[in-house]
Amino acid sequence: MSDIFNQVDNSIYSNAMTFLRVPLVMDPIAAEADIAVLGLPFDIATSGRSGARMGPTAIRQASINLAWEGKHFPWKFNLLKKSKVIDAGDLVYSTGDAAEFTQKVEKAATQLLASGKTLVSLGGDHFVTLPLLRAHHQKFGEMALIHFDAHTDTYDNGSAYDHGTMFYHAPNEGLIDPQKSVQIGIRTVFNEANHGFNVIDAPQANDMSVEQISTLIKEKVQGMPVYVTFDIDCLDPAFAPGTGTPVCGGLSTDKILKILRTLTDINIVGMDVVEVAPAYDNSEITALAAATIALELMHLWTVQNKQV
Repeated sequence: MSDIFNQVDNSIYSNAMTFLRVPLVMDPIAAEADIAVLGLPFDIATSGRSGARMGPTAIRQASINLAWEGKHFPWKFNLLKKSKVIDAGDLVYSTGDAAEFTQKVEKAATQLLASGKTLVSLGGDHFVTLPLLRAHHQKFGEMALIHFDAHTDTYDNGSAYDHGTMFYHAPNEGLIDPQKSVQIGIRTVFNEANHGFNVIDAPQANDMSVEQISTLIKEKVQGMPVYVTFDIDCLDPAFAPGTGTPVCGGLSTDKILKILRTLTDINIVGMDVVEVAPAYDNSEITALAAATIALELMHLWTVQNKQV
């Protein structure tokens, strides 16, 4: 190959096709890897503004801003030298077929997990978490959920494919234990009388210290396999305008990153970042926040599973 084409690309504006420029692997089941990034371009279940189907591409493009560091601040190790990360591309499904999408997500995730990989999934609207939880449950059993969001998503009045009903269905299916789960950043109405989940609402979270929030999370999920799901609208719209259902009064990017960095001693088995809708973004700040959060989650997993 000519030397002019055989070069390492360290720019932030060219060839931004995969997360952190890691290899795109079209047969991720057979590939050797610790972490697989899976894009889920789906927003049929959206109740507000559509557009989250474009989220995976936007997050990947924004991640190139993070690829040049080597050691990502403030972590003291190079993630890609400790964990082998691949990009599995986007799940392909028949346009408009929510049932087929749901089945394919569960099947793809089940196969990736069975091959020994840990999944970091990029949405897509938040409905994608339900089939992901079904796949993870097959391997890990009942899990605790750490759920960052403006909404509880525990509503029982939606259709079978609704991004506000996943955490109504998941406990009923035995996928997660709500009493061992924590929802952070909630600032919309829910039925507190029979909710079941532990909630740190946004006003509380904004007034509490990072250490207080971290301690409560760890106390609740202790001893359980943990799935972390991050709806980008947990962040205040000042930090994440590019989402379908923005709600004022959320958390700052700084506080979220500080909370995540304290969770190094829990058993994280699966992760997703969802609800980035780039059509409503400004200067890619929402996509960059999502890419940074996904990268932080990878660092957490690496600390727990590798010698660093």
